[in-house]
Amino acid sequence: MSDSASGCTGPRTAVTEAEAEALVNGICFKTGPPRRLGVEVEWLVHELRTPRLPVTPERLEAAYAALRTVPLRSALTVEPGGQLELSSPPAASLMECIGTVSADLDAVRAVLAQGGLRLVGLGHDPWHTPRRFLRERRYDALEACLDRGGPAGRHMMCASASVQVCVDAGHEEPGPLGHGRRWWLAHQLGAVLVAAFANSPLLGRRPTGWLSTRQLMWTEIGPGRAGAPPLDGAPRTAWTRHVLDAPVMCVRRDNGPWEVPEGLTFRQWARARRPRPPTREDLDYHLTTLFPPVRPRGHLELRMIDAQPGEDGWIVPLAVTAALFDDPQAAETAYRAVKPLTERSGPLPAPHNPLWTGAARTGLADPELHEAAVACFTAALEALPRLGATTEVTDAVAAFQDRYVRKGRCPADDLLERLRGTDGRAHGKDTAT
Repeated sequence: MSDSASGCTGPRTAVTEAEAEALVNGICFKTGPPRRLGVEVEWLVHELRTPRLPVTPERLEAAYAALRTVPLRSALTVEPGGQLELSSPPAASLMECIGTVSADLDAVRAVLAQGGLRLVGLGHDPWHTPRRFLRERRYDALEACLDRGGPAGRHMMCASASVQVCVDAGHEEPGPLGHGRRWWLAHQLGAVLVAAFANSPLLGRRPTGWLSTRQLMWTEIGPGRAGAPPLDGAPRTAWTRHVLDAPVMCVRRDNGPWEVPEGLTFRQWARARRPRPPTREDLDYHLTTLFPPVRPRGHLELRMIDAQPGEDGWIVPLAVTAALFDDPQAAETAYRAVKPLTERSGPLPAPHNPLWTGAARTGLADPELHEAAVACFTAALEALPRLGATTEVTDAVAAFQDRYVRKGRCPADDLLERLRGTDGRAHGKDTAT
């Protein structure tokens, strides 16, 4: 959601349909040995002492103005609803990535605390109605586009948060680290990650019936904007076709509101060349308006994991995902573990198929997802020392496995149990955070 948009002013060279296809095909998968890792951690920003009270826009603006003066190695961006995101620079190792983001988070938390605010790791805000904090033409257009499909878009824009793990696309050749295998694995393993790390069971202070309400919102947005391409073809070809056949969010203008066409795909725009011919910059921008669960941006961006509880909860999904993708032995184990799940996907791509919706609704209470998760976490724990992980990191993954995975649970179960067991309002407590 925090992709920056380049300006739309000045003359640009129009791009044809064939040129657009060639451009997407050439940039979506940059293959080579896996050697870089990244993470994007999104957070809700709540009142430090009374999180059920909404934070005023003035206080958020003051806090972010203070944060802009803090030297950080990660890129700091603000989401449409005022959520905060830190995006790490590409790291050469898991521990380098963890060290960079941990230090930046310490600095961010210190500044926010001075303003009486804190970061909260939840996949969806359990208390507050979605509201826009950023008033920019990009988000005006996105809101207008998504509102056509119902309220889910505003929830995604303004009330959700995630842990997004970025891994290299992989080798060109076949094998456990090949780009074709990693593309396939990201979509099948993605359902296991949804189930294991589900952490958004509440909406408007009530259970939704889904352990990951954040994933529910993505499914309601629809496949053109938030879906994956079919997995039965070559990754580059499938993604290129998906991009060109996806609806255009907007046609940018130098002045005034941006036009929000209905049902116009980029392919149709390139052919008709109306309301004006699309340019290379329009294509680049179009790519940032697609939100599939796995987005190829040269590397693979895994977008399906809910934000996690605790100051360091984000480290566990980062470490597990890195191990299952970048250690050949663990990658092969993960492939074998999730392969039986493919029959449940059916013809629909993620996240709109039965496998993904089941993962978001019931988590690891699903026996098949539970079995796959146990195998994957076990493989990740064995691989982490080979990736240079410290004892502290492996202990955190082991603790998560013991507390949740082995028992068929996820963090959302804790929230629901606290909600059922104690009325936090009666005791002045916050049952969700």
